[in-house]
Amino acid sequence: MKAYFLPILIVLLGLSGCATAPDDNYSNPRDPFEEFNREAWDFNQSLDDYVVWPVARTYGKIPQPVRTGLLNAAENLGEPSHLLNNTLQGKFKDAGVSFWRFLINSTVGVLGVFDVATPMGLTVREEAFGQTLAVWGVSDGPYLMLPALGPTVPVDRGGDVVDGLYFPLDDLNSPLSIARLSIKLLEKRLQLQEQQALMQNSLDPYSFVREAYFQNWRDQVYDGNPPAELTEEEGLEDLGDDFYDQFDD
Repeated sequence: MKAYFLPILIVLLGLSGCATAPDDNYSNPRDPFEEFNREAWDFNQSLDDYVVWPVARTYGKIPQPVRTGLLNAAENLGEPSHLLNNTLQGKFKDAGVSFWRFLINSTVGVLGVFDVATPMGLTVREEAFGQTLAVWGVSDGPYLMLPALGPTVPVDRGGDVVDGLYFPLDDLNSPLSIARLSIKLLEKRLQLQEQQALMQNSLDPYSFVREAYFQNWRDQVYDGNPPAELTEEEGLEDLGDDFYDQFDD
């Protein structure tokens, strides 16, 4: 659950925060476009207030079993991407798990509506192309708060675009693709409502979300075992540095 929940949770935190003015005397090397990013933060707050949260509340009135089936089906479509990226990272056992999850849930699970694989011990082995690029040593790039899309770095968001080119996502028409993404975002937005206190108790919610994003991104890249935190002066410019030293075994 964590692998799916955290990235979208952080995006939605970026859509629902309270704006705080930046400190003119402080510059974060990971966030060279902070002025623009905070303006996007303000826009995202308004978008959440007037669009995302009202729609999510309406979606939440759908019976839970139906919502669970829709979410299962939406997430099942990403399994081929997990398979390919696990393979590209040399995680062949995890790639096998992704293969069997997709096969079992797409057939016995009726196009993924029922998650039959997880009770069998075949838990999600999520890997995205952005993570694969980071494993290969590609630099993150600058932190960005994108209007309507939330926090990211170029290698992460660019990887998402590539992941959408794999079967069966490449065969989905636009309405189905939008429906898939909407289901995932609305479901996570409902869960987010219980988590907002974490951000609202922060003196600077914008910085809170930024640091949460980088922590989550590092956990994804290093499979939950990141190296010692880099200093702020180093700027986390390249999460790929020394990556392979962490996985020589």
